[in-house]
Amino acid sequence: MRSALRSQYFWGVVALVLLVGVNVVKDPSFVQITINDGNLYGSLIDILRASAPVLMIATGMTLVIATGGIDLSVGAVMCVAGAVSMEFLANVSDPGSLTSVLSALGLALGLSLVLGMVNGFFVSVLGLQPFITTLIMMLAGRGIAKVITAGQNTTATSAPFRWISNGYVLGFPVAFLIALVVVAALALVVRRTALGLMIESVGINPKASRMAGIRPRNILFTVYAVSGLLAGMAGVFTTANVMTVEVAKTGMNMELDAILAVVIGGTSLAGGKFSLGGSVIGALLIVTLDKTITFLSIPSAATPAFKAVVIVIICLLQSERVRALFTHRRPRPPAPPAQNPTQTLEEVVA
Repeated sequence: MRSALRSQYFWGVVALVLLVGVNVVKDPSFVQITINDGNLYGSLIDILRASAPVLMIATGMTLVIATGGIDLSVGAVMCVAGAVSMEFLANVSDPGSLTSVLSALGLALGLSLVLGMVNGFFVSVLGLQPFITTLIMMLAGRGIAKVITAGQNTTATSAPFRWISNGYVLGFPVAFLIALVVVAALALVVRRTALGLMIESVGINPKASRMAGIRPRNILFTVYAVSGLLAGMAGVFTTANVMTVEVAKTGMNMELDAILAVVIGGTSLAGGKFSLGGSVIGALLIVTLDKTITFLSIPSAATPAFKAVVIVIICLLQSERVRALFTHRRPRPPAPPAQNPTQTLEEVVA
């Protein structure tokens, strides 16, 4: 039990179970899953589908934070990816063809990768602060999206592109399966190769890692590029769901959800050791919390406060001092010195 309490994301799992329990108390049908035409439907399946964009940006954010940085531009990159894909499909002659869908997907991911590489260049080569660099990109990204769409919300019609977010494979939402495959592949790369250790070493001490033969510049450039690419995939999921991009709303505040998911997952904002599995739990928790807020009919004015209280409680439970309250055991008093049975009463008293 004590080893479980020391786990990086133990309390995230507990909070996730409790949130599901709260919804079940209000409506037992919350966990009910139905099968229609071989596909699964229900509130839990909706949570899996909605978690796909958060999983993407949380995974990229985990790698960035592990190096001691931060990426505030993921929401804006999502908007750019959605804008370029919707604008392309809205103006192409055959938006439903496979070529058009692949082209829109390639443009979205390609442009997102470029924006991530720009962040990586500024941070790794020019040595700018990640906070300032990505903050600038957050503002510039919204501007780029407005230029692409001429400042208007863009809507397109393409059944194959919409399938990326709303389709099913083997009964499960295809968006969640894609996100799960991407996270699993990335986890395999960083944990089965030396890349994960190099990322952690850069986050702990960049100078020491450089002296050990690691090139922090390449590592930093790579993680920001990956973060931008995954944010672009998240933007595709978000816009394909409704086939509309809203420049002012798409991806708004998603960077905050990504950071919260990473923190809930047990990764320190100071950099160093990270947990992709913990970030997955954090992403599912964030989406479940949003679903719970809607399910409980909490007023929109009180939604931020309710969400903040739950997240603060989880972060407090992850604190070393708070966890010590559950794992600390009062030391036993020292045993009295053994007495020699041959001693006389006067010797014992003395």
